[in-house]
Amino acid sequence: MRRPHLPARLPVDPYVLALLATVGLAALLPARGAAATAAGAASTAAVALLFFLYGARLSTREALDGLRHWRLHLTVLTCTFLLFPVLGLALRALAPGLLPPPLQSGLLFLCLVPSTVQSSIAFTSIARGNVPAAICAGSFSSLAGIVLTPLLAAVLLGGSTGGFSTDAILKITLQLLLPFLLGQALRRWVGGFLTRHKKTLGYVDRGSILLVVYTAFSAGMAAGIWQQVSPLRLGALMLVEAVLLTVMLLVTWYGAARLGFGREDRIAIQFAGSKKSLAAGLPMASVLFGAQAGLAVLPLMLFHQMQLMVCAVLARRRAQDPRPELPADRVAEVSCPAQQASSPHR
Repeated sequence: MRRPHLPARLPVDPYVLALLATVGLAALLPARGAAATAAGAASTAAVALLFFLYGARLSTREALDGLRHWRLHLTVLTCTFLLFPVLGLALRALAPGLLPPPLQSGLLFLCLVPSTVQSSIAFTSIARGNVPAAICAGSFSSLAGIVLTPLLAAVLLGGSTGGFSTDAILKITLQLLLPFLLGQALRRWVGGFLTRHKKTLGYVDRGSILLVVYTAFSAGMAAGIWQQVSPLRLGALMLVEAVLLTVMLLVTWYGAARLGFGREDRIAIQFAGSKKSLAAGLPMASVLFGAQAGLAVLPLMLFHQMQLMVCAVLARRRAQDPRPELPADRVAEVSCPAQQASSPHR
């Protein structure tokens, strides 16, 4: 029996360490009074900037061209925005007393955010899967998540996010949808600039999200939400998330086989359909949860690191599998013109 090959070094995302350091800073030096007001205003502006950049970077034309492989993309979207939420509701119903209400809401919110792009592409490439399909699937998920995530959160989380109130709809429109559409409209003129300064703007992305996290956790400290969390509760949360990730990895792999997809497509479906975007979810949570966003984003932060570590091992295992020849009639089907696309979603 072949022994599993583990990577010499499991991927601990440096950005997750930066996020944890920001949480620590908010716990030690939370923003209060006028500082909290200023941090809140800066966080609101940062969220709008993030979604403007998301819209300006995403090539809608290339994404629409990828619809030629619509069955694969529909499968990933179904996993991301249907199966994940169903599992989240089931886990919340099966263990109502296991987690405090803010963590239960955060766990369900985790199930509503779009898939990743960059890490899905990276793991699909390592596993010798259909990389162009992973790029397109991630792009579709990001685009759909701008609308579907807030709507699903309003329906499934109810009072935790303010429901369908006029104020909630206005916040979503002004902070998420409008900046995204503006970025799409101006992409023709700003796309070249963004491409030339991609590395610098990456720091802007990450810095903006760190500001959002600091503001959310500062508000949580002021509201005393951390008194609801104990090491035992955190351990329970990690156990529930491990079950969630395991189920999704199994369903996306074997379910894709039952649907008739080949090996390379199954790999793309597994990595794009089982993962959640930290970069998209954090700013959305700050808009939807307000002062309760501190604990609400904790499940997403933990799941992000867990999915990186598990998928790194799985991708290397997939890379060792025998690679069958791709039939000639499938060559055109797996192609997607968005191969050179990039996205900030991690």
